[in-house]
Amino acid sequence: MFAKFAIMNRRVVALILIPFLLFAFGTVGYMIIEGWNVLDAFYMTAITLTTVGFGEVRTLTTYGRIFTVVLLVAGVAFVAYGLEYLLTANLGNTWRKRRMMQTIESLENHVIVSGYGRVGQSAVASLLNSKRNVVVIEKDPEKTAEMDQLGLTYLVGDATRDEALLQAGIERAWGLLICTGDDSRNLFIVLSARALNSKLYIVTRSVDAENDRKMRRAGANRVVSPYRIGGQHMANIVIRPHVTDFFDVVTLDGGIELWVEELVIGQTSTLVGRTVGEANIRQETGVSIIAMLRENHSSIPKAHTMLRAGDELIVVGTREQLTKLEKLTGISVRHL
Repeated sequence: MFAKFAIMNRRVVALILIPFLLFAFGTVGYMIIEGWNVLDAFYMTAITLTTVGFGEVRTLTTYGRIFTVVLLVAGVAFVAYGLEYLLTANLGNTWRKRRMMQTIESLENHVIVSGYGRVGQSAVASLLNSKRNVVVIEKDPEKTAEMDQLGLTYLVGDATRDEALLQAGIERAWGLLICTGDDSRNLFIVLSARALNSKLYIVTRSVDAENDRKMRRAGANRVVSPYRIGGQHMANIVIRPHVTDFFDVVTLDGGIELWVEELVIGQTSTLVGRTVGEANIRQETGVSIIAMLRENHSSIPKAHTMLRAGDELIVVGTREQLTKLEKLTGISVRHL
C-alpha cells in the first residue's frame, strides 16, 4: 500500500514540476539562442507550449526554429503523460470495479466472507483451496492492494448495510462467514443476512462466549470462537498428538491426497432405499464413511443402516474418489 502511494505521489509531483521546468527551459533557451529579453522569451515559450497559434514574437533563426520544435514536442509529450496518468488513475479504477461487479453478478452458491483480518484471511485461503467461489466484503480500503495482489473478488463496504450484502450476491450465495472481531457488528450482520436469505448457511465469529446464544437466535447456524478452538486444539495436540496431526494434514494441508467432505444424499440418488452394506460405497468409490447425520443426530452407520434422501455423509477420500461418490449422492454440499 505504501509503495502504491509512493508511486502516486511521485507522479503527482512530476505533473506539478514538469510545466515549471518546461517554461524555465523554454525561456532560458530563447534568451540564449535568440538573445531575447525575459518577457519575450517567456511569451514565446507560452504560445509554443499551449499551441494557441499566435505568430512569432520576432523572426526566428534556424536554431531558434529547431529549438521551438523541440519545445513543442516536449509540451505535447507532457500533455500525453498527464492524460495517461489521469485516465489510468480514474478510468482504471472504474473499469476494475465494473469488472469485479460483473464477476460477482455471475456467481451462484458462492461463499461471502465478511472481514479480511487474520481470521478472514485464513478462511478465504481454505475456501479457495477447496475450490469454492469467494466474495470478500472488507470495510478497510487499505487492504485492497493485498486482495488485488491475490486476485480476490471483493467489495469495499460495510457488511452491516444491506446494500453491501446485496452487491455481494447474498441472495444467490450458499454461505456467509462473518470474521470481524466485533461481536456487535457480527450480530448485526447475522440479522441482516438472515433477513435477506432465509436459506443461507451462516457461520459467525464470537469473541465473547456469552454472545453465542444471541448469535444463534439471530439466525447463525454456527458460532465459532477462535480462542476457544485454539485452546482445544492445543490441548488435543498434547493428549492425542498423532490423531491431531492426521486431521490437521487431512483437513488443512492443501497438498495432501485425502479430503474430508460432507455430502447430502439427493432425492434422485440411487443410494436411497439401500442399506450401507448394499450400497457398497467403500468398494464402489474407495471413500470411507466416518459418520452420518440424520435429523441433527450423528451416528456411525452400520451395514444394515438404511440410507434416505437428506442423509448427510461425513466421508474421507481422494478427490477422484469423492467425485465418484458425489455422482452417486447427486448433491455436493460442503467441503470440510
